[in-house]
Amino acid sequence: MVPLRGTVSDAATNPLHIVSQEAGIGVAAGKGRKLVIVESPNKVKSIAGYLGGDYDVEASVGHIRDLPNPSELPAEMKKGPFGKFAIDVDNGFEPYYVVDADKKKKVAELKRALKDADELYLATDEDREGEAIAWHLLETLKPRVPVKRMVFNEITREAIQRAVNNTRELDKDLVDAQESRRILDRLYGYEVSPVLWRKVRQGLSAGRVQSVVTRIVVERERERMAFVRASYWDVEGDFSTRDQQGEVVASDTFTARLSSLDGKRVATGRDFTDAGQLRSTSVVHVDERVARAVAAAVPQASVAVSDVQEKPYTRRPAAPFTTSTLQQEASRKLRLNARNAMRVAQRLYEGGYITYMRTDSTTLSQSALTAARSQARDLYGAEYVPQEPRVYASKVKNAQEAHEAVRPAGDRFRTPAQVAGELRGDEYAMYELIWKRTVASQMADASGSTATIRLTATLSGEAATDVATTAEFSASGTVITFKGFLAAYEEGKDDVAPTRRGEDAGEGGSRLPKVSVGVPLAVLRTEADGHETSPPPRYTQATLVKAMEEKGIGRPSTYAQMVETIADRGYVVNRGNALVPTWLAFAVTQLLEQHFPRLVDYDFTASMEEDLDRIASGDEQRVAWLRRFYFGDEAASAEGLRHLVEDLGDIDAKGISTIPLGEGMVVRVGRYGPYVEQTVPDGIDPTTGEVTGEVAEGDTTPRRATISDDIAPDEMTPAKARELLEAAADDGRVLGKDPGSGHDVVARAGRYGPYVTEVLPEEETSGKGKNKVKPRTASLFKDMDLASIDLETALKLLSLPRVVGVVQDDEGKDVEITAQNGRYGPYLKKGTDSRSLQTEQQLFDVTLEEALAIYAQPKQRGRAAAAPPLKELGADPVSGKPVVVKEGRFGPYVTDGETNATLRRDDDPTAITPERGFELLADKRAKGPTTRKRTTKKAAAKKTTAKKATARKTAGKTTAKKA
Repeated sequence: MVPLRGTVSDAATNPLHIVSQEAGIGVAAGKGRKLVIVESPNKVKSIAGYLGGDYDVEASVGHIRDLPNPSELPAEMKKGPFGKFAIDVDNGFEPYYVVDADKKKKVAELKRALKDADELYLATDEDREGEAIAWHLLETLKPRVPVKRMVFNEITREAIQRAVNNTRELDKDLVDAQESRRILDRLYGYEVSPVLWRKVRQGLSAGRVQSVVTRIVVERERERMAFVRASYWDVEGDFSTRDQQGEVVASDTFTARLSSLDGKRVATGRDFTDAGQLRSTSVVHVDERVARAVAAAVPQASVAVSDVQEKPYTRRPAAPFTTSTLQQEASRKLRLNARNAMRVAQRLYEGGYITYMRTDSTTLSQSALTAARSQARDLYGAEYVPQEPRVYASKVKNAQEAHEAVRPAGDRFRTPAQVAGELRGDEYAMYELIWKRTVASQMADASGSTATIRLTATLSGEAATDVATTAEFSASGTVITFKGFLAAYEEGKDDVAPTRRGEDAGEGGSRLPKVSVGVPLAVLRTEADGHETSPPPRYTQATLVKAMEEKGIGRPSTYAQMVETIADRGYVVNRGNALVPTWLAFAVTQLLEQHFPRLVDYDFTASMEEDLDRIASGDEQRVAWLRRFYFGDEAASAEGLRHLVEDLGDIDAKGISTIPLGEGMVVRVGRYGPYVEQTVPDGIDPTTGEVTGEVAEGDTTPRRATISDDIAPDEMTPAKARELLEAAADDGRVLGKDPGSGHDVVARAGRYGPYVTEVLPEEETSGKGKNKVKPRTASLFKDMDLASIDLETALKLLSLPRVVGVVQDDEGKDVEITAQNGRYGPYLKKGTDSRSLQTEQQLFDVTLEEALAIYAQPKQRGRAAAAPPLKELGADPVSGKPVVVKEGRFGPYVTDGETNATLRRDDDPTAITPERGFELLADKRAKGPTTRKRTTKKAAAKKTTAKKATARKTAGKTTAKKA
């Protein structure tokens, strides 16, 4: 444990020669050793090789100190000013830091290494967090040798040697900004989360960025829930010119689409609002009847070219990658989610292949500009490189996480072909993506021309009378005449809803024929086609990161973490690539919007990021800013967080957990999950609305039905709610009567799956507590269908557990062997001895002899014999042993027979690559074996006795000394 926060300025008066006045590690004069501390163990080998034998390189493995949970504070501090947050909010927001329990061993190792050094280089990452880690190291190690801050943006020999020769001061402002962010997040979480516990559900969490990101996803789902589909039709046709003999010229065939009728533009998807209404009366809404009439009339009509336009086309390359754009493009092109994209980029950075991957800057250094331009010139030709280097302006205010965009490392870039022997799988694909984007950013524009042809068909007959006299068709095409940067790279696009938004499908590569106004055309085909507008698409991880960046929420280092956090908290679930908010997210967002609107306001959250940037640049004072946020700002008439959470009496817990659907239907988020509810007055039929009896004012009977997890919020329409309510009211399907008891047996759909149960008379269930009779209930087997299950099968299920037979134990007592269906599957039970069965059908079929044979076998750990591996990955490069993917008790894992590593949430056991498997094993080995300390009461008592004895001995010595 460490005393209250120290100040950087005290220790950094001369940062290149820092000597602490407190007791610390002594100077080993004359030894000439230099200790370099980095964050990641994966950097150690490379950096040590570049620095030479006079340098010892160690890793802190991330942060070594943090704010403890208040429950972990010493007893004497729990009632003091640090007791609530581990922060003294009344005295300059002083934090109380402790060394993490799992880092104490690492700190001891670093202190031992420092004893043999006469210089200390703090070489953590060059961002706020890296600067804070360096400061924590300084505060914890308390070196008595000169300390230097060493920073680099890439791990190459040149960059490391430049960094060690050009050290700088520890940046107090960056440390203050990171500390402010950490304190701010602690205050926000510890003040707002308890509100969610009391008003929504126990165990929920709120966060400064997390809550706002959840709101973004919820708002998109609200748009989808409110969206009304609109239908519209269009007509497509194939047209061509004719030669002098009147024959169709096949090479001149092109496709055009109906664009107007009698001079009035035909409505497309972008002309409809989210409510399904036309935005303007200046367009004509074509329905099926009109579309089919035009399609039938055009082949007999006179069709000629009415207009031809040609415009030059130019397209500029995209800027080099920032963290955000890298995550988006990795999702589009490599199918990597945000977390995996950053994991792969981290490995490339630590291996010296790319520059630092957490940045919001699009700037390239002079050496990088030279490398990109020369490589483009060598590979594609001088005409593909513009006269002057391209400079891109950052779209993010106060871009501060690093000084360069993400690019290939070094003063000369290695091509993908040159690293193909070193990188594989996702790492190679990621490097190739970054290399292409960087080189393309310094290449010439793509150029060409865009042509538009308009055709006019003069209609006759019934179509001219009922629909229109003229129908205009149009066709456009873009032809690239000079590829420019497209020779190296083309940026991907996110999935959109073009039928609603009206986006173009993209540049077409098809050529249109050379025609002039007045040229008659042959009609080869016409076809009417119907469309429906689409709701706005749900966010994917990539588009959510893009939205966060556009709104100024979060920072590059937090994007992937935030997306992962809201999934771990149960606020979103994945449906394919889409992020679907849960009903729990709706309730949490409603509470925050109604009672803490400022905390989830996008502009307010973005302004906090700007304020942190101001602290980082020295333009804002940390303590004054935190005081305004927590206690309020009287000058601006703004309430602080402390006052916002004081009065919770106005929060209606039931109200904020209720989401209206319309037509008297609501969704409620209950303690055990979401359910739909309809409340109707007694005497009114809830399904038809008809009066069936006396209607008494105030007397209502709610109907409720559980909402299964596979129903997304936008699918929960009033019609769907009614369907669930009717199914629940139906009280299941009666299969028949149990001949033994005479009770009805019904099959029902429950929250945890289909099941069968018996219906007991009311007099049999009138007891209380242990005396209350409960109906027999049994879940259906996995291969059973609720709609087709019969009475015979249901009675079999209700007969479980089944007595297989009776045997004698070692003491000669009779013991039953029963077949039972449990939480983890079917099994046999004899006394306290359980054995797994292979299939659920064995519950009905297993005989006593078969059961005895199972018990005669040695008991295996787990449910059954070892299953074959799910996938073989090949030989591990470290151990040389074959690596396989297996299914374990706690999920799938990879193993080489010596080391086991559990797969992460996003790892697909059937699609995992060998490289990913080897990486998981390497990470597991790096952490070392897991050890658990077991202390018995006897041992604890022994330790206490020994402690007391030592204390007495010490006291005796002290007394003698005084005497």
